[in-house]
Amino acid sequence: MKSRTSNKLANTDEDPFRHHTRVDGSERGKPGKGARRIGDADPRKTLELTLTLRGPKLPSADDLARGKLTPAEFRTKYCTSPRDAEKVAKVLAKFGLKVESISLDTRSMRVGGTVAAVEAAFHPRLGIYESADQGRFRDREHDYKVPPGLKGIVTAILGLGERRVVKKRLARGSREVALKPFGPADFERHYRFPAGDAAGQKIAIAEFASVYFADDVAAYCRAYRRRVPKIALVPIHVRLRNRTQVAKLPRAARNDALDDAKEVMMDTEIIAGLCPAASISVYFAHDTQKGWVDMLDRVIKDRPVVFSVSWGATEDGHDWAPAAVDAINERLHVAATLGITVCVSSGDDGSSDEQTDGRAHCAFPASSPYVLAVGGTQMAHSDGRLIERVWHKKPGRRTANRKRRSGATGGGVSTRFERPKWQDVKVKSVNNNSIDGRVVPDVAALAGPPWYAMVLNGKWTTGGGTSASAPLWASLIARINALLPKEKRQRFLAPLLYKKSALGEPLGSHVCHDITIGHNTSVPHPGKGYAAGEGFDAASGWGTPIGTSLLLAL
Repeated sequence: MKSRTSNKLANTDEDPFRHHTRVDGSERGKPGKGARRIGDADPRKTLELTLTLRGPKLPSADDLARGKLTPAEFRTKYCTSPRDAEKVAKVLAKFGLKVESISLDTRSMRVGGTVAAVEAAFHPRLGIYESADQGRFRDREHDYKVPPGLKGIVTAILGLGERRVVKKRLARGSREVALKPFGPADFERHYRFPAGDAAGQKIAIAEFASVYFADDVAAYCRAYRRRVPKIALVPIHVRLRNRTQVAKLPRAARNDALDDAKEVMMDTEIIAGLCPAASISVYFAHDTQKGWVDMLDRVIKDRPVVFSVSWGATEDGHDWAPAAVDAINERLHVAATLGITVCVSSGDDGSSDEQTDGRAHCAFPASSPYVLAVGGTQMAHSDGRLIERVWHKKPGRRTANRKRRSGATGGGVSTRFERPKWQDVKVKSVNNNSIDGRVVPDVAALAGPPWYAMVLNGKWTTGGGTSASAPLWASLIARINALLPKEKRQRFLAPLLYKKSALGEPLGSHVCHDITIGHNTSVPHPGKGYAAGEGFDAASGWGTPIGTSLLLAL
């Protein structure tokens, strides 16, 4: 049933929606499994939206290989027009929507108002839905439209729905191998980190959760005789819980919070242990499409050298609205243009990325051409040597059986993003009739056995997955950036790995250890995947880092 306001306006000559224009890409994905609409949203409730406004065309992905822009240069060339922002504000004010803030750099406008005002302005038909996974949440039934005068100016509207879209890229470790879980010194030695502690570097970490245990980070660092770094917590529309508050929750909610905490603490402890002198900021947002956009807006404003992201969802799945993918990708584009390397985990469910349609899939935002996509490996002793191969434990995807610790690195060929010219590699999709899309991952690092040592809720445990590979690469990039001459710092790393070196071969082949064993096939879905081999491949990218070589090359 439509809201009272909608019924009053429908089917009359005064219907204000007859001149509204649908926003391209605003089609709504299918509801999550088991989700059902149980009623209309309360028209009196207030909500906040984030709008994306048009702006000058950003430099192409291939131009990014030539170098970054300073913030001042970016503002001069690529900000949204103040005139457009003013026009949007005036039009929306007529519907009762108030502008809360504007970021011309990231082309964002935050507006607030009632559900009734939002319905009048954008006609999304908001409702309350319910599912076993998420409980009750707001979502939209229709695509959305913009009022007369705003066609082409507003390109995306985020925040109409509260449906969760992101998934943790977290594999729970086990003690099934003889090797001990790795700590900071093990990674420094194995991946040849250059000396240093990342002094003077700004590192950002993305978390779509609301828990943080400061004592765990302190215990982890002290156990490895590392300085406990200063860590800034940056909640974006969320209220953080500490250990005491989590302990008071009902059992089911407490278990969910601890599950989220494992991701948060693993990401933070990896970076804290390897970069104890860096300025580390952990950003917390709701796991919605608006949450992604609001977090990226804030991170871009703070301009770290590197941003670690261990979350994502299938690029062509039902979780994302196409306009939301474009809005998020545009901000990743802005970040790369400003020299921020966004390290994104490629996924823990192999070539299927949790889909069951028999086709291979990539995760977003790992598939964006404006990030450094990070895959996963595992290690074992063989003939007295430590062998590193593609991370794959049968059936190549995570299962409900927690004792088996299954999973595999994500990787493949995007169906959503064209392959940038700087990624000059010959990798074909295993899907029939697919584009030659962006290839994931660019690089890899440990994700499976012997896992990562970590502290959670005051106790030692293990973690892993490409959730861990991404912050490890972020740590290395920060350590290297601190040692580079000033004019060589703050550069988007991904395109540089594909550039020809002085020896005539791509830089990645000289600064990474080539992983040549293993594959990421998910069984039974899709039953096909990508194998490692000599040189670049869609299971391990260029391979695992040789930190000192990367420093010299840069």
